[in-house]
Amino acid sequence: MESHGLNIVVEANIPFIQGMLEDLGQVSYLPADAITPETMRDVDALVTRTRTRCNAALLQHSRCQLIATATIGTDHIDLPYCASRGIDVRNAPGCNAPGVAQWVLTSLMEMRPLEGTVLGIVGVGHVGKIVERWAEGLGIKVLLCDPPRAREEGAKGFVTLDDIAREANVITFHTPLTREGVDRTFHMADAAFFDKCECKPLIFNAARGPIVDTPALVDALESGQVSGAAIDCWEGEPAINQRLLELAEIATPHIAGYSLEGKQRATLMAVAAVRTHFHAPVQSGKTAALSGQPAPARDSLPPVADTVTVDALLASYDPRKDTAELKARPHAFESLRNQYHYRSEPIPSTGTNR
Repeated sequence: MESHGLNIVVEANIPFIQGMLEDLGQVSYLPADAITPETMRDVDALVTRTRTRCNAALLQHSRCQLIATATIGTDHIDLPYCASRGIDVRNAPGCNAPGVAQWVLTSLMEMRPLEGTVLGIVGVGHVGKIVERWAEGLGIKVLLCDPPRAREEGAKGFVTLDDIAREANVITFHTPLTREGVDRTFHMADAAFFDKCECKPLIFNAARGPIVDTPALVDALESGQVSGAAIDCWEGEPAINQRLLELAEIATPHIAGYSLEGKQRATLMAVAAVRTHFHAPVQSGKTAALSGQPAPARDSLPPVADTVTVDALLASYDPRKDTAELKARPHAFESLRNQYHYRSEPIPSTGTNR
């Protein structure tokens, strides 16, 4: 294929992407802090992760037509501004959902017996649905809270956030971060929420840090309103609250979704977004790999397990190793994240659970 003559910037820490866009023109691989208004001035497309703030300050003098983020979330992108400029924004919905579910359930098994667990899932989108399916397959009672879905699909099968606070002894958050509107999620787990928690629950946050009010969670942990916490997403990261780090039983550097397969999905989806936008067909063949790990096939996404066993989960990941590293080196948050060795997702279940 002939080059399209494009100028593309790719955040350097995106794995498996080298060699996948070079036929379209000039591709520059830059660290996040080198993606500046100056470097973006003559760029046609940006492929990024969450550390690059895509807003007027970055883009106002750029000719950028497309931002493809190799992430589920888009709260690092000023969507109204991009819409006003005609900049197409594409994310990678569901790419890391199995990895996050793996993190949630392996962390849970490290913290309490599964028997007697009532798991409240707040936000039942790509991630929440897999957490729900895998948890139910393990015999865990599940409560689902998702007000937008309840309005759209009907209330049957869903409970309120107050119901979650009253009935769940484990609560995991999987919502996007929204700061206003009827479905505002910023600080949805605040002091008032913890006051309503009747079962002294474990609190899990592998969504976005500001969904949980950090000082309120620290107070709830210290007072016993909450019996434990597993935190992967931190308010204010890469700076993290030292007291919450001390109190959290599981504490990881925003790597819950960092599975090998999840990163493959995210990169393939971002590449497809670029190639589709510029009317370039997806090619097949070998690609270069980063991090010394195998590159994915270009034309297929890794499958997602329908169900998993306890043994498969425990064999696939030990969150205490990542916890020990972060607690020993909290100021290395970014390097622990950027240099993370991607784990494999659990093997699909083929028989009875244990």
